[in-house]
Amino acid sequence: MNRIAKTLLSLFSLALTAGAAYGQDTQPMSLQQCIDYALQHQAQVRSARIDEAISLETNKEVTGQALPQVSATGSFQDNVVIQKQLIDASMFDPTVPKGTLVPFEFGIQYNAVGSITLSQTLFDPSVMVALQARKTLEELAHKSVLQTERDTRVAVSKAYYNVLINRKQMVLVDDNISRIEQLLRETDAMYKNGFAEKLDIDRTNVQLTNLRSEKTKLSNLMHVGELLLKFQMGMPMKDQLTLSDTLNFSGLRETLGDAPFDYSRRIDYSLLETQKRVNEFDLKRYKLAKLPTLTFSGTVGTNRASTRFDYFNLNNTWYGYGVIGLDLHIPIFSGFQQNHRIQKARLNVEKSQVALDNMKQSIDLELDQTHSTLESNLLTLQAQERNMKLAEDVYNTTKKKYQAGVGSNLEVVNAENDLKQAQTNYFSALYDAIISKIDYQKAVGQL
Repeated sequence: MNRIAKTLLSLFSLALTAGAAYGQDTQPMSLQQCIDYALQHQAQVRSARIDEAISLETNKEVTGQALPQVSATGSFQDNVVIQKQLIDASMFDPTVPKGTLVPFEFGIQYNAVGSITLSQTLFDPSVMVALQARKTLEELAHKSVLQTERDTRVAVSKAYYNVLINRKQMVLVDDNISRIEQLLRETDAMYKNGFAEKLDIDRTNVQLTNLRSEKTKLSNLMHVGELLLKFQMGMPMKDQLTLSDTLNFSGLRETLGDAPFDYSRRIDYSLLETQKRVNEFDLKRYKLAKLPTLTFSGTVGTNRASTRFDYFNLNNTWYGYGVIGLDLHIPIFSGFQQNHRIQKARLNVEKSQVALDNMKQSIDLELDQTHSTLESNLLTLQAQERNMKLAEDVYNTTKKKYQAGVGSNLEVVNAENDLKQAQTNYFSALYDAIISKIDYQKAVGQL
């Protein structure tokens, strides 16, 4: 099965799948499952595949130019009023005075003609080059799809991890709220027994209110993040989406490697290489357009003329005819238009090479930047992880001192604020590390 058939069947299957799944709840999905879903349903990916199918059909039009062209024609005429010509009668009858004009009918009332024509291109440089470029054009269309799929993987991955981090933050916010609520109960009990002040209760209530407000904001961020993930996946907004993956960053550092880099691993660079080859075929086509073209043609047909409409009478005679020939076209002078086309095509090839050189520099810069950013973010993540654990220890120690009556409520609240800030910094560093990992994978062509 050729590629165009596979593409069309895939699009048809995707349409059926989308129609069947629309509005239904989804099962827990891993990141890879979300990416697979996006590659089937995301609008840009589907549009890119349709563009590929259109390109393949266009290429087949070029193939058709090299095949025989057969056409049939037929015509019937009823000369309702036959045109008359004036003729000098003396030409046929010497007894008639010279200059005597008489009307004479030329033609027959009913005429029918049918023919079949065959033409075959024997030599046409532009068709030959188009056939040579067909595979390259198909490759160009397919790489455009791969580039769109790559961009979709990046977008879905970032949106997926954003949702996971927001959900993890929500768990920690709930834990913080539970701790402050417990602290408020303990402070209230101590206040009733005369071991705490009303200021301690108010201070704790302020902290609790701030945490609940933060939870509301985070809940909104989670909702927006889930909607963004659905959008990147091409999933209907009303469908339920449950994520099955957990945050696991043991492989973050394994992403970094010193393997030799090949520019062709980057689909955008490979796409430019293919585009340059297409432009080179264009240049070749315009250069060869100065050569002659040769075409074979043949026509067979039949006709009949009659003064009566009796074409259904099989005994009447039809007169056949046939002709074959060669058509040679030699371009001699086209007002220098062809020279300008050649020069324009040559400039397009040069422009493609400039784009490739610039892409190399951009990739080199992107590789260095993403590698450096990932290294820096990994170090920051490690530091923030240690800082968060230290803040937890400080809070737990401060809480124990307060419960033992040797610490103050203010110290506990301050320690909880420090813990919350450390957690915020940790998850910010965590998100930066994940995004920088994805960007680095994109830079080295791993996505």
